[in-house]
Amino acid sequence: MKTLKLTLLTLLVATVFSCQETTSEEKVVSEPVTEIQNDIEKVEPPHWWIGFKNQNLQLLVKHPNIGKATPKMSYQGVSVIKVHKADSPNYLFLDLEISETAKAGQFNIKFQHEDGSELIQTYELKSREKPAEDYVGFDSSDAIYLITPDRFANANPKNDEIEGLLQQGIDRTDNYARHGGDIQGITKHLDYIEDLGFTAVWPCPVLINDMPNGSYHGYAMTDFYKVDPRFGTLETYRELADNLRSRDMKLIMDQVANHCGLYHWWMEDLPFKDWVNYQELYEEHIDNWDWKVTKTSNHRRTTNQDPYASKSDHREMADGWFVSDMPDLNQRNPFMANYIIQNSIWWVETLGLGGIRQDTYPYSDKDFMSDWAGAIMTEYPNFSIVGEEWSYNPLLIGYWQEGHHNNDKYNSNLKSTMDFAMQKHIVDALNEYESWDQGLVKMYEGLANDFAYTSPKDIMVFLDNHDKSRVFTEFKGDITNTKMALSYLLMMPRIPQIYYGTEILMDDFDNPGDHGLIRTDFPGGWEGDTVNAFSGEGLTAAQKDMQVYLKQILNYRKNSKAIHNGKTMHFAPEDGVYVLARILGNETIVHIINKNENPLELDLDRFEELGLDGKSLKNIISDEIIIWDTSIKIANKGSVILTTKSN
Repeated sequence: MKTLKLTLLTLLVATVFSCQETTSEEKVVSEPVTEIQNDIEKVEPPHWWIGFKNQNLQLLVKHPNIGKATPKMSYQGVSVIKVHKADSPNYLFLDLEISETAKAGQFNIKFQHEDGSELIQTYELKSREKPAEDYVGFDSSDAIYLITPDRFANANPKNDEIEGLLQQGIDRTDNYARHGGDIQGITKHLDYIEDLGFTAVWPCPVLINDMPNGSYHGYAMTDFYKVDPRFGTLETYRELADNLRSRDMKLIMDQVANHCGLYHWWMEDLPFKDWVNYQELYEEHIDNWDWKVTKTSNHRRTTNQDPYASKSDHREMADGWFVSDMPDLNQRNPFMANYIIQNSIWWVETLGLGGIRQDTYPYSDKDFMSDWAGAIMTEYPNFSIVGEEWSYNPLLIGYWQEGHHNNDKYNSNLKSTMDFAMQKHIVDALNEYESWDQGLVKMYEGLANDFAYTSPKDIMVFLDNHDKSRVFTEFKGDITNTKMALSYLLMMPRIPQIYYGTEILMDDFDNPGDHGLIRTDFPGGWEGDTVNAFSGEGLTAAQKDMQVYLKQILNYRKNSKAIHNGKTMHFAPEDGVYVLARILGNETIVHIINKNENPLELDLDRFEELGLDGKSLKNIISDEIIIWDTSIKIANKGSVILTTKSN
């Protein structure tokens, strides 16, 4: 696995940015802190920890004319290696080395000006709460519940409006306004999520998006160290993580390395001339940037792999702004690179995370992303990161997974990527009825593509999410197809993710694919809701049935070693029937998809190699016991899930 090249090479490459540097080789003696002082506008990371493998820490210091000051500090085991001045006089970057002898505690950093004036900032090094090996990430034993926090549950109406923020007001009739959901709303309903059978929760970002509009979704961050007060506080975020941990569940944090929000605090005073991509165009056309961004970006993500791609196409993909109000961060600037890496580690340590989902993975500088993932996995060897590669091409999905044999020798250090290809195969297979196998070969061949992946079971699969149309809508309101898709999803050698509300057939029929509608409020999350999906009050019979159906499969899956890590065997679809099996030791699960409208008798001779002859199997939905003999009767279109486990 790669080491943290960008951090270690900072001292070599910083001169590229014409920064003036000073070196401190003073012997330091610990000085007790008698009073905490916070004279400096910003120091990030706001605190750090002792005991990391990488002993380097780079502090971003932001304060008027701080570039003219000389920093001094004295703390046993901590040394100032270099001081970097930025292009803006209002920044300094301090390279610290934290040795193995350093102890947890507080110390003062003094910033002295030539006129004798002095500013003091108290900085803290903390002890780590648990060993690095105990940060265990998500894997194929998990089932992940994806939530859009603003639309899930409003447990604290007092934080619906925060004075001073650019977007004010709650309007639940507007799909693109804020609706008031918050972190406490997730914590309040963990019983519901756990009871369904989920083992991990992935909320869309909850860091502050102080934007004039569209701030509810969370992907335009304006401070990478601050929780959006409309979602809660750092304490409520930590409470969510702690509550999940107490249930042996995991919190996955949605992070964004590619871009920030246009109103991020540093956009008014950028540290370097290349802090964001196309910065010169932004500064030149700041009043008409919406026009310029369309001239400098494309979404041709294949330029990351394409051996024939032009440099201009690649630059426009990697450097172009994702949209006009999301500036593209320049990770080739080593100070930006350090900033992003340290921010990710800070959140892992602060929340005790069980994983990271990295947004828009292929849009960032890919060498940086390898260093970023490598830095995290070096510190936390049992951790997990999944990257979003929105592609239906298995070649691209496989390229980003760690250990894949790429022709360009690229290794991502990324354990997991997202399986958009399989999502499409499942939807297309179940929607098609014209072919001899009624379309099921698309699903079969989609899974057969696993030969291209280094570790298929570490890939995250899904049917819908916060960016794609609801699966019930994709199946045009067909409940049976929806059930077949979900059961197959949960039997595959993958890490499954299910979007909130899928369990109650939430849809976007009124305008399929509309982002605001996809992220509809979860019924029962607001006081006064006439329907409450948490309690079942007001749900239709079909919605209640789907809840129970998913609950039965998820809770079986939670304790199934065969599904988590077993051998996979499937049989090519014939006559509208597709059979998938998962096998480990004495446990075999057989998943049968039947697309025939009429009852049928399935000849079992073809499946002899499963070794089930004469054995009793239980239907995990109906609890019916069948004997695997010459044939079994399948009464209806749909899924049948059989297991050799008795309980």
